Amino acid sequence: MTQDNELIKKRFIELGRKSFSSGIFTFTDFLGLAEQSAFGEIKKELRGIAYEAFGGADGAERVIIRFGSEEELGYSLPYPISVVKVEPLSPKFADKLTHRDFLGAILNLGIERDTLGDIVIIDNVGYVFALESIAPYVADGLTKVKRTDVRSQIVTELPEGELYRTEIRTVQISGERLDAIIAKVFSLSREDAQLLFKKRLVFADGKEIDSPSYTPKPNEKISVRHHGRFIYHGTRSLSKKGKLNVAVELYV
Repeated sequence: MTQDNELIKKRFIELGRKSFSSGIFTFTDFLGLAEQSAFGEIKKELRGIAYEAFGGADGAERVIIRFGSEEELGYSLPYPISVVKVEPLSPKFADKLTHRDFLGAILNLGIERDTLGDIVIIDNVGYVFALESIAPYVADGLTKVKRTDVRSQIVTELPEGELYRTEIRTVQISGERLDAIIAKVFSLSREDAQLLFKKRLVFADGKEIDSPSYTPKPNEKISVRHHGRFIYHGTRSLSKKGKLNVAVELYV
């Protein structure tokens, strides 16, 4: 374990204990998958301390952990999350904008990554989850993404319907190994899929998975950095040749 991860885990414990001893809510910054995995390793040290994770909308990958509960503390306090809507001024002439384009433009403002949550793109419009403290700065400073002039504003409502869109797919595998499932879902060779585990890029419900032979549990959320994520729904049937037809719900 690196020194940075040890410091992160120590910070989690400090926040949890502060919430418990002072009777107040405490919050982390936005956590990526590696930080969420580190949090999972110290849960035993937080026994008896209430906590929840939320990223601003159901299905968010990057989350904030809030220590404390309304039942125990006697009051409520929402997560300090705002949403900045970023849309091209001239949609007809705008570049096709990607997650990397939005993130790069925001980081170029001098903003730290841990103050930002997910960036969701719908019809070339970005919805940026950010800490309340930094959201006004993003809204004021973000005027261009790639070569496209944009309008940025804090909004209180998200688009109707599913912000995180998914679709059910069926893939056929010989055995319920995670490397085989990932290879099929993301159209990779088995060797390339196995390499992802060595690079520490595979997570199940926020926990880092280092074994390619890991068997995912039904409804477990599998995240593969730089490729995508899906919810594993398990075996649905057998093929005539005895292979497994398994269902996954892919985030698209």
